[in-house]
Amino acid sequence: MGHHPVEDSNTSSNRTFDSVVSARLSRRQLLKGSASAATIGVIGALGLSACGSSSSDSTPAQPGSGQPTTGTPRSLGFEAVPTSLEDRVRVPAGYRAEVLFAKGDPIEDGISEYLNNGTDVDFDRRSGDEHDGMWFFGISDTGQYDPNRSDRGILCINHENLEDNTLHETGVISAADNSGSRPKVQVDREMNGHGVSCIEVRRNNGEWQVVRSSPYNRRVTIFTEMDVKGPAAGSDLLRSKSSPQGTKRWGTMNNCASGYTPWGTYIAAEENWYAYFTKGDDAASRSADENTLVKRYGVGSAWAYREWDTIDSGSDVYARFDATAAGTDPLSDFRNEPNLHGYVTEIDPFRPAQRPRVRTAFGRFSHEGAWAAPAEAGKPLVFYMGDDSRGEYVYKYVSNANWDPAEASGGLTTGDKYLDDGKLYVAIFNDDGTGEWKELSYGINGLDESNPLFTFRNQGDVMIAARLAADHVGATKMDRPEWAAVHPTTREVYLTLTNGNQSNRPADETDAANPRAINANGHIIRWKEIDNNSAATSFTWDIFLFGSAADRDDDYNVSGLTADNEFSSPDGLFIDHRGLIWIQTDDGALRDTTNNQMLVAIPGSVGDGSRKTITTSGADGTASVDSLVGQDAGSIQLKRFFVGPSGCEITGIYLTPDARTLFVNVQHPGEGGTRELFNMDRSVWPASSRDATAFGEGGNRPRSATVVIYREDGGEIAV
Repeated sequence: MGHHPVEDSNTSSNRTFDSVVSARLSRRQLLKGSASAATIGVIGALGLSACGSSSSDSTPAQPGSGQPTTGTPRSLGFEAVPTSLEDRVRVPAGYRAEVLFAKGDPIEDGISEYLNNGTDVDFDRRSGDEHDGMWFFGISDTGQYDPNRSDRGILCINHENLEDNTLHETGVISAADNSGSRPKVQVDREMNGHGVSCIEVRRNNGEWQVVRSSPYNRRVTIFTEMDVKGPAAGSDLLRSKSSPQGTKRWGTMNNCASGYTPWGTYIAAEENWYAYFTKGDDAASRSADENTLVKRYGVGSAWAYREWDTIDSGSDVYARFDATAAGTDPLSDFRNEPNLHGYVTEIDPFRPAQRPRVRTAFGRFSHEGAWAAPAEAGKPLVFYMGDDSRGEYVYKYVSNANWDPAEASGGLTTGDKYLDDGKLYVAIFNDDGTGEWKELSYGINGLDESNPLFTFRNQGDVMIAARLAADHVGATKMDRPEWAAVHPTTREVYLTLTNGNQSNRPADETDAANPRAINANGHIIRWKEIDNNSAATSFTWDIFLFGSAADRDDDYNVSGLTADNEFSSPDGLFIDHRGLIWIQTDDGALRDTTNNQMLVAIPGSVGDGSRKTITTSGADGTASVDSLVGQDAGSIQLKRFFVGPSGCEITGIYLTPDARTLFVNVQHPGEGGTRELFNMDRSVWPASSRDATAFGEGGNRPRSATVVIYREDGGEIAV
């Protein structure tokens, strides 16, 4: 998520998704043009049907509620929004879009309005920067979690990163330019600008507002103390000068996508956490396993290091960002500090006094998010996760306890039961179009003290070194897994793969899953668990959509995109409770055509498409690949619904249970502008009127913001 260097530390020899499908398709090339028994066998293995449906008569449920709403719509009721390079939001005719919560907005009464000139210092009581993943938790009249409430709730919003050109009065001041120590006022602003906002929002007379007097409002930042839970808690690899018992952590950072639980808590997922740490040449002071772990997780990458450790305050909360093994043992320095990050964090929006809990049973990697399958009484809870780095993997967590809806009001205590005790799996994609989930548990699949990659002494070690465990069991390398979404009735899982390039997808390595040489525009895959059982250990898969410019030929524009739906670099993803799929982009390839955008469609199901032969050329040759592709964009009614202002990314989305309010995040408008002009040479959005579709005034530093969208006639969104 976001435009930044991509971490690439997977040097394992595991098969890539490309090579898996390539092996399968090389056999199928012999069958092109004939419906042989072998072809029918492969189609059967993928669950393909002769034709698919774009609609359903089923009754989807609001996530976590178990309460029926309406069936999946059969058509979309708006005219597609055209592409736009304007510095404002564009939505369909008949819709309004308003800024609800922008960077720097106060979350308490008595806090001054944001000056937006780099001088505000109290970011622990204001919205953070770079709004990303989010979720809405309805509040009952008695103050309890009500998943069916649509006019009052707590909105939890991730603040992934910082737009440095707009945050400070005169830009970032480095340690070198400030007598070896960065200004503390800037560092505090940056550390508080990360994290999560929890804010109460209400709809009164059709208008949404932030309730600044609400007791639920809080900021979770990099200064917030947290409890470390699950199998890694207390591990020797987590013990540090800042956390001698290995059971405490300060804060959360670089939270990208998010998740929710059936008991009304929020999950924030750390993505590029590793890049905030510096590390000297300390290999001689570390064990072989420690050096392996540091290298596999890219710790010490310089591109996001912010010199927070240079603050001379005597406080570990700053010093811990230097992870050099400089002391006599791990308790005398911060060498293990990075091992405390890279998990998901559970936050209870309804109990703001409770410390968040770090759930280590979900494994440690660059979490893009954690997405729950619909909860079923008497069955395990299941969460899907992607590791957003080049060549990394797709994971699934399955609780050992079966879900009891009577525990839906237990908050973090319920989380202790379901999120600290379970099994983590990693995906392997087979040549025949099936897949399997490989268990990552101590003592299973060679994950023990004799492992050649890492000495796994217990389950905590497996979770801390989850990437190495996944390497060992032969997980399939993927091209930057981004967001996932689970369909509320079919339980099928969709996952965005944002894009590829010449180095990781040359022409001689194309395949059915990635059949285009130089795949600059990305695509979306999907899978179906056997017997629709989310806890199953096998699945089938195909490709849902390919990104492309509309004017590309059919070999590249595989999904038949038109001017109404061309898109590139799919990233954010959401399937609402009616079954509509929303696709958000974080793209650089089509920025001369359009700003980043959001589209909506009525998805079919795994195997509803056909086989296509795709021929493309790259700098190193030509590839011809036979691929299984879902229905074309017209059949699923894919339409552009939203276009953002200049320089932004569209990310984070939630539709209220009544389907009449859509929350969407606009991240880093103005990105690519100059420091000297505070990015105002690229964008001045949003306008002071809070009308998201209006042009901003000159002199406005651009601000990330949560936008709320309504239909002017009060009807359901998109239909």
